[in-house]
Amino acid sequence: MNISVFLSYPNPYLERQRQFIARLEDYLTERGFSPRTLGVTDYDLDAPLKAIRRLMLESNGLITVAFRRSLVTAGESRPATDLPGLRSASLAGSWLTSPYCQIEPAMAYQIGLPVLIFREAGVIADGILEKGVLGTYMPEFDLDRPLDDYFRSRELREMLGKWEGFARAVVETKGNPPKLY
Repeated sequence: MNISVFLSYPNPYLERQRQFIARLEDYLTERGFSPRTLGVTDYDLDAPLKAIRRLMLESNGLITVAFRRSLVTAGESRPATDLPGLRSASLAGSWLTSPYCQIEPAMAYQIGLPVLIFREAGVIADGILEKGVLGTYMPEFDLDRPLDDYFRSRELREMLGKWEGFARAVVETKGNPPKLY
């Protein structure tokens, strides 16, 4: 029996993004996981957050892929700040991802699921996409480099291996009776 996991990502708009998801799904399936994505493998007529919560409760872990979605051609962070030690910063050339790449990992974290986030190079590392916020290393990937190299990399294998262990532990723990103390 495959282990159900939530695979979250914005709809790819580039072929390289679609290929990344296909490779990740293949990797997970080969390792005994069943990746589930709302609107792709699972459909729900309820409000999106309710549907996401339902799918999370049926899952044993979450992987989010924060793809580039919107390019900031002109923008500024902290414009005209007057606080000592703070500076404004240009956002030109930065990328935003879907807000669900913030929402879904936060929801998974709150119910105790293991979370792994992959952030595409150039996506602003803000909120839950900042390194260290979840306490685990957040891999960044560059779709301008060959996918084969990344999927064979030690970094990817070690991160997925660690996450896999946590997800398998969730399966084991879900089968245990509750403890009073």
